[in-house]
Amino acid sequence: MCNLYNVTTSQEAIRQWTGALRDILGNLAPSIDIYPNQFGPVVRNAQDGTRELAKLRWGMPTPPERIRGNADSGTTNIRNPQYGHWQQYVGIEHRCVVPVTSFAEPSPTAGDKDPETGIQRNFWFALNEDRPLWTRWQGVRKVKEGPGDHELYAFMTTKPNALIEPIHEKAMPVILTSREEAETWLTAPWSERLQRPAADDALAIVEKPATQIKIPQQGPAQGWLL
Repeated sequence: MCNLYNVTTSQEAIRQWTGALRDILGNLAPSIDIYPNQFGPVVRNAQDGTRELAKLRWGMPTPPERIRGNADSGTTNIRNPQYGHWQQYVGIEHRCVVPVTSFAEPSPTAGDKDPETGIQRNFWFALNEDRPLWTRWQGVRKVKEGPGDHELYAFMTTKPNALIEPIHEKAMPVILTSREEAETWLTAPWSERLQRPAADDALAIVEKPATQIKIPQQGPAQGWLL
């Protein structure tokens, strides 16, 4: 699943799009690549009820039975929110949206690696915003850091649409394509069934490696692509 994404936009654009009233992010670089366990900009429902733009660490607390070793490096993508561990985070107080300009999925073609780095090549998809969850957590993210207080987030995922499925057959991030959808995600009860795939024409592949995979014909990307 998605473990790399890029943000190329301004703080003002994020605040306007999400209706954030408070900004504690600091300075946002013009373009940043964000990997698991790193920090990224997030608009959340803060504990005092204010919608704020903040910097959180990517990776929610992992279910205890799935932790290996002395550190919890976090869970970046949540596919089954009905699982008991995740039910504590589905309320409005844990909702947030993450600005995303594009996200990467590794090429499913065996051996499709960069000859210089040996890293599997990626497909890059242009998109709007994801529907994640966030929480405060005490624990060890990296052994060398030791125990600490953290503010964490993760993407909510769903079944893939026709564009994503040939690349990743199990899941895709849940995408927001309008300000109204962002408002619904931040305020609506979970019973409204907010976990659903984007329309097949809502995304576009903006970069891809050489591949023999058959990909559906696509139109231009729609929505907020800053």
